[in-house]
Amino acid sequence: MSLEHDDARPVTIYTVAEHAGVSIATVSRVLNGSTPASARTRQRVLRAVEELEYVPLRAGRPVDRPTHETLGLVLPGLRGPYYSELLSGFESTAAADGQSTVVVVCDASKDKDAAVRKILGRIDGIVIGNDTISDAMVRQVVRSTPTVLVARDAIEGCDAVQVENFISSAELTRHLLDHGRRALVFVGDPEGSHDISERYRGFQHALARRRGAQVAPPVRVGYEEIHGRAVLGAIEAVEAAGTTIDGLVCANDELALATMVLLARAGRSVPGEIAVVGFDDIMTSRYLAPGLTTVQQPMRELGRWAAIRLHERIAGRTFDVHPQVLPTRLVLRGSCGCDWDETAFLG
Repeated sequence: MSLEHDDARPVTIYTVAEHAGVSIATVSRVLNGSTPASARTRQRVLRAVEELEYVPLRAGRPVDRPTHETLGLVLPGLRGPYYSELLSGFESTAAADGQSTVVVVCDASKDKDAAVRKILGRIDGIVIGNDTISDAMVRQVVRSTPTVLVARDAIEGCDAVQVENFISSAELTRHLLDHGRRALVFVGDPEGSHDISERYRGFQHALARRRGAQVAPPVRVGYEEIHGRAVLGAIEAVEAAGTTIDGLVCANDELALATMVLLARAGRSVPGEIAVVGFDDIMTSRYLAPGLTTVQQPMRELGRWAAIRLHERIAGRTFDVHPQVLPTRLVLRGSCGCDWDETAFLG
């Protein structure tokens, strides 16, 4: 049974134990991984940790392991709200534990494996985000360094933190179908990342179960707003061949918003002629008219939980290694055809 926490009191292991309705020893076992705990108990403790925003002290770290007071974070880039939110959640949680963060940006111009190897001797643990380095390289890193994966396919024996993509994408697609849309196209490259492949799989799943829905190949483009023009060109090419597209399910909000603006400039009505939906729920999604229907994912929490799971790994937990999947939520606005009050977000 959980209790309300007095915000004036500092959050300690005692607070977590009280909130979760377990003993202090149980909290310590769950966070330090000294002995296994039941799945139900572990869930109660981790839920209390999340609700109280508790960052464990590092007393449980094995004393024979040298420390650097630094964590590594490997990302494909820092542009856009997704990575800034993830970084904010990770960095603030690490800082509360007395750790600094070294960020490695693995863009196309770098030898990615070499960039990661370069920092391994200077960090206590590492979070590898998205599809930055190969699975083979990840397995090499895991042998020497506590590792957590974020937003990428899980690897056996390695901690991972992900968001739920498949169910939300299927729900989003069904919502467009319920609006009477039948010629839907997925925008984004399913082979580009774990998240996008899961979103495309959810899209396909929903279409396969709806009679009369047309299934077209995805428009394979990058995920930044600059690729909106390529989306517009692909739509025009498909329609020139005789198929009228009436709905776009975009891999993320950046693509969706850029495409909406370009469609409007081309004289195409959204959602009248063509509905557009996205994924992420970035701030701009509520300011454009019509507002963007999308899926809200907890980007900052993704970074926060990556830091917590990495702390557990550094402290010595080696059992109960499994992907932790954070929930997402459908957000309905006007771009799908729903009634929408553009002043609603102002409160």
